[in-house]
Amino acid sequence: MRQRKRNRPDVAICQNSVESEAILESLALIRAHEIISEDDVVVITPNWVKDKEPGTGVVTGDESLRTVINFIKARNPKRIVVATGSGGVQTKQVLERFKHVISQEGVEFIDLNEGPFVRVGLNHKLPDSTLLNKIFEEMTVLVSFTQLKLHEEATVSGAVKNIALSWPPSSEHGTPKKDTGIHDDLHGFIRAMSEILPIDLSIVSANPAMIGTGPSKGIPRHTGIVISGTDPYSVDTIGARLLGFKPQAVRYLYESGLKGLGETDILKMNMYGIPIIQAEKEFSLKCYGEAISVDAD
Repeated sequence: MRQRKRNRPDVAICQNSVESEAILESLALIRAHEIISEDDVVVITPNWVKDKEPGTGVVTGDESLRTVINFIKARNPKRIVVATGSGGVQTKQVLERFKHVISQEGVEFIDLNEGPFVRVGLNHKLPDSTLLNKIFEEMTVLVSFTQLKLHEEATVSGAVKNIALSWPPSSEHGTPKKDTGIHDDLHGFIRAMSEILPIDLSIVSANPAMIGTGPSKGIPRHTGIVISGTDPYSVDTIGARLLGFKPQAVRYLYESGLKGLGETDILKMNMYGIPIIQAEKEFSLKCYGEAISVDAD
């Protein structure tokens, strides 16, 4: 499988009440524009798990998706595709909330729940393979764009889980995607999917984030924080810390770190923007009314 475009754990944390501004600030800090060239086929996978308003924190924002598309368009890649597959409903139901952006920006859309497919093996017992839309073989840059959430099974939902559950098609795995055993060992499945789908650019928004539970029944809290990075495991490690967890508490992050798939040690990350302790305090103050930090002495 191909390597990530930049094999460095560059992570930026930014805060702005306007989500799109925080996204652009964070992407500038990690020099994300250098990842994309005119020869690239760029696939953006937004989190469209259910047919909900963006303000609920269940799905990504429509105008923030436009911001991500325009950031990529500025690099003039060969092809830009928005590609995702809803896990909770038919993707076309969610598409109704976003099709104006895709149409106005003139980019392609692919429903990952539909074919044509290729079959790809997984380093996992059940399932040990999955169908993937053939864009898998054509893309050269993969962008994960999602909201930060607590999750009732995955503990934390961020960049890695977004890709792991958006790409397997519901035509094989069911709606929700549980028929073939994905959720029997969800953490193992997420880790295995991340091995075959390297994420080049991760954008995780906590504006809003979902607390309480997830992926769709929690409470949205607007914190203004966005985390972007070139290593999805690093980005999700920071997201987990905002929610109060170290990597040991999130099995797919812990296992991925042990396997050397990415960096989960914050002391080895190239951090930009808001210091991690400040970000943890800002996040908890907005979500819970008190400033709490995992990393404070």
